[in-house]
Amino acid sequence: MQRIIFESEHNAYRDSVRTFLAREVTPSYEEWDRAGIVPRELFAKVAELGLFAAVPEEYGGAGLDDFRYNAVFIEEAARAGVSPATLGPGLQADVCMPYLLELTDEAQKARWLPGVASGELITAIAMTEPGTGSDLSGIRTRAVLDGDHYVINGAKTFITNGINADLVITAVRTSEHPHKGISLIVVEADTPGFERGRNLEKIGMHAQDTAELSFTDARVPVVNRLGPEGAGFFGLTGNLPQERLSLAVGAVAQAQAALDWTIEYVRTRKAFGSPIGSFQATRFRLAELVTEIDITQQYVDRGILELNAGTLSPVDAAKAKLWATELLGRVVDACLQLHGGYGYMLEYPIARAYADARISRIYGGTSEIMKEIIGRSLKLG
Repeated sequence: MQRIIFESEHNAYRDSVRTFLAREVTPSYEEWDRAGIVPRELFAKVAELGLFAAVPEEYGGAGLDDFRYNAVFIEEAARAGVSPATLGPGLQADVCMPYLLELTDEAQKARWLPGVASGELITAIAMTEPGTGSDLSGIRTRAVLDGDHYVINGAKTFITNGINADLVITAVRTSEHPHKGISLIVVEADTPGFERGRNLEKIGMHAQDTAELSFTDARVPVVNRLGPEGAGFFGLTGNLPQERLSLAVGAVAQAQAALDWTIEYVRTRKAFGSPIGSFQATRFRLAELVTEIDITQQYVDRGILELNAGTLSPVDAAKAKLWATELLGRVVDACLQLHGGYGYMLEYPIARAYADARISRIYGGTSEIMKEIIGRSLKLG
């Protein structure tokens, strides 16, 4: 089914992104995958590409707030098979920047946004803790007010961009109320008492750095707090729909890429003297997958338009994230099976896609949390 959400300028941007990835990312992808991190220079390069264009003009951006451009970048990275290398810049554009655009005062904007727009400042968001996953109300990292500073103690884990980050938007507890006791404080990389731990080894997504962070009497100025004290929970939940939609966009794009690789493979791979694509079992399985992907794409595209219009609800974003990531898991499993033994070899992109895809049902809120959000909306009791 034809997609109708993009206009001529988005199609031109797609061509630019495709060229950029082929020139700047694909040639170095193997090296970054082995290193477990991308170079900081990549953020400056994607800034030139326009990925951080939502920053207003007065702070060095273009003031272009249209998530369709973000979607194009996500989709082209999936098509090229380099999504793990672009997840860090994507997190800055899709997840961190809304906090810095919507929750900052004028002084904070002037301090941070020019560097974010140019890619010189790299951002991360620190919510997850060793004992707290999707339940934001369980956050235990504590910030105690001491004069004009907060003193922060605690730990965070599974933090994307954690090694590279200059600014870490950190969810902390400032009182005991489960929701109104959470605040957001930007911790800068040179803060005494702030330390980065390991760059964690993962099953997949190897080119994306994922770190442990610790805070030991870390003194952070009060002026680094985003919004009023105690408003952090509502800031987090307010921005989660965009994060979850971006994950849905990536999931359906990665599923499409896996399907494309597999269709090409079954056209040329022979068994019993015939291409395996000519077997009815293969055709039927691929017919199921292409149908599911096409239907999911239409829902996700509608979500993109609603996000741009400011009408995307947390429930609908949860539906998109749940369905698209679960679909991705089914698609990469089936596509690897159709590759046979070669699908288990890392030289084939489907093998890496299979490993990379598994986290999509966990980060940004697990599938179980998405079901809980959707289920609560039904008001069953």
